[in-house]
Amino acid sequence: MGQISVEYNAGGIEGLCIITPKVYGDRRGYFMETYNKNDMIEAGIDYNFVQDNQSGSTKGVLRGLHFQINYPQTKLVRVIKGSVFDVAVDLRKGSKTFGKYFGAELSAENHKQFLIPKNFAHGFLVLSDEAEFFYKCDDFYHPNDEGGIIYNDPDVNVAWPKIDVPFILSDKDLKLKTFKEIF
Repeated sequence: MGQISVEYNAGGIEGLCIITPKVYGDRRGYFMETYNKNDMIEAGIDYNFVQDNQSGSTKGVLRGLHFQINYPQTKLVRVIKGSVFDVAVDLRKGSKTFGKYFGAELSAENHKQFLIPKNFAHGFLVLSDEAEFFYKCDDFYHPNDEGGIIYNDPDVNVAWPKIDVPFILSDKDLKLKTFKEIF
């Protein structure tokens, strides 16, 4: 596990991991392995990722909190430009942290990655002027399998960072239900 360090059960929520790759830098710039299956397996993280996704957004864009209903996905997320506040909400009924969230800043500068297992809602808020967000998934996207929790749900109560622009959400995300309405 020489190429990565792992914070297991991030925020006290079983299964969530913050992964920090080893970065090699000199006057020319830097190099890092962003994903090495052998290192992940050695760290106890063994998923078969089948799809990579990337999105670009501007400051204030809030995407989420999304989940898949019948085809849940494990996601390994990172930021390759800018910074975001990334959030995962535990949707595992019977879990001692059911309905609880953990959030972390991910940025191109800190190189941190966030492993979000199946049965979590996921979302992020762009903190920088622009951000490019990249993630691996262990199942394919099924467009008719989407679910979501409204970003400002009073029971989940995510402490979104205060920024100097209004949040920008899609019409679809503004119509999401509350945690109690779903669960």
